[in-house]
Amino acid sequence: MSKPIVHFCHGNSFPAGSYRQMFNELAPHYEIQYLDMHGHNPAYPVTTNWPFLVQELIDTLAARYQEPVVLLGHSLGGILSLMASSQRPDLVRCVVMIDSPVVTGWRSAFLRTFRVLGLLEKYSPAQFSLKRRMIWRDKQEAFEHFSSKEKFAIWPPEVLQDYIDAGMQDHPEGICLKFTREIESQIYMTLPGNLGSVARKSTQVPIGFVGGTESIECRQGGLTTTRQLCGENFVQLPAGHLLPMEMPERTAEACHAMIQTLLKKAR
Repeated sequence: MSKPIVHFCHGNSFPAGSYRQMFNELAPHYEIQYLDMHGHNPAYPVTTNWPFLVQELIDTLAARYQEPVVLLGHSLGGILSLMASSQRPDLVRCVVMIDSPVVTGWRSAFLRTFRVLGLLEKYSPAQFSLKRRMIWRDKQEAFEHFSSKEKFAIWPPEVLQDYIDAGMQDHPEGICLKFTREIESQIYMTLPGNLGSVARKSTQVPIGFVGGTESIECRQGGLTTTRQLCGENFVQLPAGHLLPMEMPERTAEACHAMIQTLLKKAR
């Protein structure tokens, strides 16, 4: 009997190969598929509210699979999965969002206002990504650079190595990040301000959430709408926003349990 297909969508700036440790834990149960990098295909540019990124996902699902699949997405990927399922529920069995807060209400209004005023570059994570270092002599130097950063230092070494292997490419001066800081920053500055209407339409497929109790992103984005959308299908682990990297085994275990619960509710 064939395994259910899980199509995974990565978080902003983390190519899909960065999640290899989590994939390894899920592989006995599912066929794992993905696009390596969202946002880098000129046919699907990064624009306000991400309509082309969503269309890229929809087109991939329609072209690649003969039947509906499970959508599993982290951060950016979770929101893309939610938006795609609201437009094309016929392509999706269920959605699991990993630490992807559905930002609505006054927070969404602030987001739209800041965008109009041109302030998102200053007050979003783009303020950091625009200045991100891109080039290193070799993978060892890159590994040492990232392992000295607080956010990356708590990752198991094999996860950080996967990020280095999946996220770097050759450069005349050594190696550089494949996921450009320009695209990463543009994704932050075009965050969807229309998720309230998306959430209201997202009723045709079961939706679940697996997040981190220490996630700053969820604290800033708020989880009220996410809880309403997911109902009892809402789980948090003792981790931050990057829980697939911080604790890949436990994250995979929680995602597997959530997928199994949602599949029982799927049409």
